[in-house]
Amino acid sequence: MADALELDALWEEFHRVVNMTSQELAAWLRVNEASQESVPPPEHAGSPTGEHVLAILQKRRADLTEDDLGVMYEVVDTVTAETDRERAAADESEAERTRRRQRLMTLGHDALRPPA
Repeated sequence: MADALELDALWEEFHRVVNMTSQELAAWLRVNEASQESVPPPEHAGSPTGEHVLAILQKRRADLTEDDLGVMYEVVDTVTAETDRERAAADESEAERTRRRQRLMTLGHDALRPPA
């Protein structure tokens, strides 16, 4: 298990990048799963990861498992990389921005929501 300082930093960073509430994420996962035209997310951002993020949002920090920590690191890294890539891609089409937003929402990050 991570030391206390590392866990605190991960917890804060995870909750910074996951800017959707558990209710919003649950609703999005249901809509995205039911959609016939949903954008297929990359391997690391599929419904199982979204469901795991949802479970983490409903936990206390003291109840996190090693699997939870792995998902938290993965989500922080993915959201950070995708948002950095979006800032660098000024010529990205509206369709590409929409697909990126939908992929990130599967992880609990709404790119249209202003930072906290």
